[in-house]
Amino acid sequence: MKFIELTVHTTSEASEIVSDVMWEYTSYGVTVCDYNDILALQRDSTVFWDYMDDTVAEPKQDVLVKCYFSPAETEKISAVMDEIRTRCALCEGAIDFGTLEDTKREIDGDDWIDVWKKHFRPIHIGRIVVVPEWISYPKAKNEEIVSLDSSMAFGTGEHETTRMCVALLQEYLKEGDVVLDVGCGSGILGISAAKLGAKLCYLSDLDPIAVKSAIHNAMRSGVSEKVAVSQANLLDGSDLKADLILANITAEVLALLAPSVPNALKEGGILILSGIIKERLDFVKETYGGLGFTLLEEKCEGEWHALVYRK
Repeated sequence: MKFIELTVHTTSEASEIVSDVMWEYTSYGVTVCDYNDILALQRDSTVFWDYMDDTVAEPKQDVLVKCYFSPAETEKISAVMDEIRTRCALCEGAIDFGTLEDTKREIDGDDWIDVWKKHFRPIHIGRIVVVPEWISYPKAKNEEIVSLDSSMAFGTGEHETTRMCVALLQEYLKEGDVVLDVGCGSGILGISAAKLGAKLCYLSDLDPIAVKSAIHNAMRSGVSEKVAVSQANLLDGSDLKADLILANITAEVLALLAPSVPNALKEGGILILSGIIKERLDFVKETYGGLGFTLLEEKCEGEWHALVYRK
């Protein structure tokens, strides 16, 4: 079978947004080729190299984000690029998207769809182990397994923002808490909360693919009875009161979310925010500080920041 490969040249800070857009249009997979990932692997004491070509670790400016379409879906390529440029315009001055140069080529690949899965491995974040559903992983004592189909929606545990949120959950979540996961994507955060002892977890996302993915992953992870997923724009129409709210989205969207948070969070409740680049950190702090929340903790990994507030 032949595929059309679309490659977009962008930056590390924008690669998450570009890949998220691509996932909305393709079911054949998205790959991110980022020099910073090579650096991270070099620093990983659990990874050992027999040999690495010197050119692999040379600094490179462009991050290449790729996705794939069948020849009958070529009209989707224009839609992808239009949506990426729209996101770029919305984030003007806050996130550098790079050149957004795009290239297309036809490739052969009867089995390529399964090849990209080989790059995924179980990811350990404290007690949580994020395991792609096609991998068999023996659960160790005190570990909690979150099983994900990483081909459906964004959120695999590899990104810094997701890792920080899962780590902070283990610090602030209390047994029996009611949790809201806003902009849930694959559902990894809400499912992790259910695994860590939350009584009920309400997940929402505007993207129907994300909703489908989160429902599937909750079932795979064995927490369907504790997880409810709905399609919604942020907290629109919600009258829920949570002990803990999670939102791993961009700074601009966090600002749009802010006015509805006080009514959705119980007094003394915890708010965990992430998806914030350094340049927008003060903006988010001012937005939520103005609502009377107390900043408890600030976490940074790479160029991304996470904030923890108490109401």
